[in-house]
Amino acid sequence: MTAFEVAQKIDISAVRTQHTLHDIEEIVAYAKQYKFINVHVLPSWIKVLAPMIADEPDVYVGAPCGFPSGAATTETKIIEAQQMILDGVEEMDIVMNVGRFKNREYDYVLDELKQIIALKKSYMKTKVLIELNCLEDSELEAACKIVIDSGADFLKTGTGWVPGNANVERIRKIKDIIGNQMKIKAAGGIRTRAEFDELLDIGVERFGINTKSAIEIIKTFE
Repeated sequence: MTAFEVAQKIDISAVRTQHTLHDIEEIVAYAKQYKFINVHVLPSWIKVLAPMIADEPDVYVGAPCGFPSGAATTETKIIEAQQMILDGVEEMDIVMNVGRFKNREYDYVLDELKQIIALKKSYMKTKVLIELNCLEDSELEAACKIVIDSGADFLKTGTGWVPGNANVERIRKIKDIIGNQMKIKAAGGIRTRAEFDELLDIGVERFGINTKSAIEIIKTFE
């Protein structure tokens, strides 16, 4: 696998509360240099980010919807998603309402996701975050079924805001459940080439990795 092929599996981001234009400009420069497939920013920065990478066909505009808790009302999430699309988002990472899910309100969670995903344009991709570190093993099958039924392109393991890293064995369980029905994005605490390789071997197709670690991993493929 080449460094370019690896970079085309990695999303980098500036989605912390304190991130400024300087932080976004910094990760855009890295995305252009290494060709990371996606730059994620918080929704209010989409309009700023989009023109910065408009001339980069291998780099896409990403942002989260309902971030970080997933607990906004459905109506609020829909309005946010609509504005994100108008502003130029190309990949939307939607946070599932984990509290409602854990309350076994599966119809509520699925209906909300379907309404948001129905808004997407043909050029867009959507990912649903299940916040794996908040779920019990006994809840994984139901969570996977909801994400599959939602019509999303990817199941994403988490936001990175909940304590705990991307657990390889639990991600393996997710892969066993969903098979080839949809793609997996692993995020949270992936720091090394060994961790990257192990998740890749499981069948993970996209990774959310902090920029410093992502660059270090890329360099091992050069």
